[in-house]
Amino acid sequence: MANLRKIIAELEKGDISLEKSVELYSEGLKLTALCRKQLDESHLRITEVGTEMPENQI
Repeated sequence: MANLRKIIAELEKGDISLEKSVELYSEGLKLTALCRKQLDESHLRITEVGTEMPENQI
């Protein structure tokens, strides 16, 4: 997440070359996909734990 914030900050400055901007944008997309995957996996685990617990413990 920290790397993604650094990329955003660099892109927002606007004082980098187009080539570097495209490179950072691409890296940002990869990091965003990784974050989304981790969130989806966490959500699934939480859902599974919730379904395993008896209703009176929820």
